[in-house]
Order: sequence, then structure tokens, then C-alpha cells
Amino acid sequence: MAMVEASDGVRLYVEAHGAGIPWLFSCGYCTTRENWRPQVEPLVAAGARVILWDYRGHGLSGAPDDASGYTMERVVDDIGRVLDWAAPGEAAVLAGLSFGGLASLHFAKRFPERVRGLFLAGSGPGFKKPEAQARWQAQVEKTAQIIEAKGPEALCRGRGAATTIGRDLEAPAAKRAARAIAAQAPAAVAAFGRLVTGPAESVIDDLASIDLPAMIVVGEEDAAFRRAAEVMTARLPRAESLCIPGAGHIVNIEAEAAFNAAATGFLASLAAS
Repeated sequence: MAMVEASDGVRLYVEAHGAGIPWLFSCGYCTTRENWRPQVEPLVAAGARVILWDYRGHGLSGAPDDASGYTMERVVDDIGRVLDWAAPGEAAVLAGLSFGGLASLHFAKRFPERVRGLFLAGSGPGFKKPEAQARWQAQVEKTAQIIEAKGPEALCRGRGAATTIGRDLEAPAAKRAARAIAAQAPAAVAAFGRLVTGPAESVIDDLASIDLPAMIVVGEEDAAFRRAAEVMTARLPRAESLCIPGAGHIVNIEAEAAFNAAATGFLASLAAS
């Protein structure tokens, strides 16, 4: 584990495990690297170097001093600096869930030479229509208000659990993820949502130019992202898709075995190419 310094001095928490093809896992908004813990051991065993990190304002990473530190451009640059530390000179697989998938697409659009493949779960390319974007920002604002009023831990109870830790609150991986979410600073996580996640620019018109191997995974019961998965699969030139039965949005925890099988299969296909 290490603290990597961002371009504006924010310290980013990073950890790397194993050796082989680098895989950088980026989490959903308001969650942390612990949401990806179930993927570490299987992928390391399959021959990957697994890299976990926390966004600025999340988890064990530092937070910017002012609003100018919360932009998608900063997040893209942070990804690059994390890769500089964990896999210097190597192209990496970018794996992301929800907002993490969109952040991965932004990085791949800017720096395709640094990306070996994309593994996107429960994610989408952003919203092209203004009314859809406005609805998304309103949803993020509601989440930010809950975080400020009740703390991040409130997102891991009731209906909020379905989009943060999964629907089985007693699952060991869900409990571990919930503890890390609860430990975050409310103001920083809320600011990230309002200034980065909510207004994140769409890349839907750029998908055709992202000519990289891609696997698009979605839970069968993740209604909000089923259509987005179809769009990405259709528009990314080299994409395959997998819909996992019985799984919701936090597909990597709810359907851990099936998700890990898909990830290790994608890893094997990259190693063979």
C-alpha cells in the first residue's frame, strides 16, 4: 500500500497485489476500494496485478482544499498517477463499476495507449439528453444530502444498500464494504458527488473510437443500467457482454463467483492475444 501524490498535492490511497497484467479497479460513487476486495485473490491467482485505490475525497485518500480540486479532469489525472506508481510503462485493464466505469471510459478516451482492455460493470457512458442528465444530477444531489445529514453509513441501510454494498447486508463482503463507507468524511464525499459524479460529461459519442477489448457486465436485476450496457456493447468496437442472472447493481458482491469467473476469463483472453 502507498499514498500517491496527485498533481495538486492530494494524497491518494493505493494498494497493489500480485504480478502480471495490471488491473485497476475503480469503484462506484461514495464507495471505496473495499467494494473490490472479493476480486483480489481470484485475479491474483489467475495472473493479474490487482490495483485498488480510493478517489480523492473517498476512503483513505485525502480531500482537496477547495472546489477546484473536484473535476473529472483531476480524476483522470489521478488514474494516470496511480498507474505510474503501480504499473509504470505498462498498459492496464481498467475495471470500473457505476461511476468507476464512466471514469475508466474517460481515461481510455484520453489515453488509449495506456489501456489494455476495459471491464465495465453496472455502468454507462453518461447522459446525452439534457433532461436525463438533469434527473441524474438530482439523484446525486439527493444522495449528497443524505450523506451530509445522516453520514455515509446511511447509504448502507434500506434501499440505499442495493447501490452501495448489495442487497444481502449480512454477506461478509458487504459488511466489510459498509465499514469502509461509514468511515468516510461526509463533506468530501458529498462534494465529489456534486462536482464530479453529477455533472460528469457523457462519452457516448466517443465510444466508437475506443477500439479496445471490452467486457460489459450487468446484473439481470439492475434495471437502471441494463439499457446502458446494451448501448456500450453496441457502440464499443470490440465489446462483449454478460448479463448475470439474479444479480443487482453491486454485481461483483452479489454474484461474486460469476463475476470473478467473467473477470478471469477476460484476463485469459487478453493474455492469449
